[in-house]
Amino acid sequence: MFDRLQALADRYEKLSELLCDPDVASDPKRLRDLSKEQSDLQEAHDAYTEYKQVSEQLDDAKLMLGEKLDDEMREMVKMEIEELSQRKTELEEIMRILLLPKDPNDDKNVIVEIRGAAGGDEAALFAYELYRMYTKFADTQGWRCELMEYTENDLGGFKEVIFSINGKGAYSKLKYESGAHRVQRIPVTESGGRIHTSTSTVAVMPEVEDVEVEILDKDIRIDTFCSSGAGGQSVNTTKSAVRVLHVPTGIMATCQDGKSQNDNKQKALQVLRARIYDIRRQEEEAKYAGERKSKVGTGDRSERIRTYNFPQSRVTDHRINLTLHRLDSVMNGDLNDIITSLTIAEQAEALERETMGTN
Repeated sequence: MFDRLQALADRYEKLSELLCDPDVASDPKRLRDLSKEQSDLQEAHDAYTEYKQVSEQLDDAKLMLGEKLDDEMREMVKMEIEELSQRKTELEEIMRILLLPKDPNDDKNVIVEIRGAAGGDEAALFAYELYRMYTKFADTQGWRCELMEYTENDLGGFKEVIFSINGKGAYSKLKYESGAHRVQRIPVTESGGRIHTSTSTVAVMPEVEDVEVEILDKDIRIDTFCSSGAGGQSVNTTKSAVRVLHVPTGIMATCQDGKSQNDNKQKALQVLRARIYDIRRQEEEAKYAGERKSKVGTGDRSERIRTYNFPQSRVTDHRINLTLHRLDSVMNGDLNDIITSLTIAEQAEALERETMGTN
């Protein structure tokens, strides 16, 4: 581990030199690439730097303990040794986690699809509340949301909603949200006061560039039609809505909420690329499904991952057996505890695999 950390530290210092080079400063692309590489190494570099400092201080304190000291000073040195030893252990754990292979999609923006599933109108209403929950969470992170496509029911719920969330690390935090979300409560449509169970599905896909998923003009079919939303002079009068079909895969994407037909086309292609990439990613992961199954799930939207119980104000994530009794705050976008717990569970699993692989 320490050889890898030293190599990383050497690379970090080399990047610092390169970033001061006038030739690099005059090349925007190289400057951007090197800056990003250094930023990615920053956390591990800082942890390793502190680790070396703590180790040196600990060695000095142990040497001091062997000298002739009065009782008060000896106790102070012992306390310092205890604190430094504890911090050294903490840093070793932090560095092991930082050296784990990073998901290449973690820094990307995301496209989120939410659909009402079992439960009819109640499922659609819950889909709207999930959309609201994620947009409020995005606000707390300083991320930007953009509504791309939606279909409402008569009660104001979403039969389907597609939106993008743009912000550094969006995928790293929201990737755990893919799956079936179950709600237990008395629906507004229920006159007898009985608790019903409904589900909505969530799919979180990393946004991908053209170079990552190439879509050839000959492989797509584009149809235009009139928008069907409420309001706006162009609705039902101008064919501004766009539907794009990727013929080789049969994957389709539709958008009608852009400012123009071209805007809708670009957004539909953006969703199409994300869907194609997501299917390819899941196919790759399926090859290893027999070897391992992640504790935090496969990202399959049919997999039940969480229950929101309104009568008990309870949220339970079934993958890690986490239960929180503050449903209101969660539905208002306070997802930090859930996401942190899922991240820790995934890191622990990855550390266990790495340990087994080295034995």
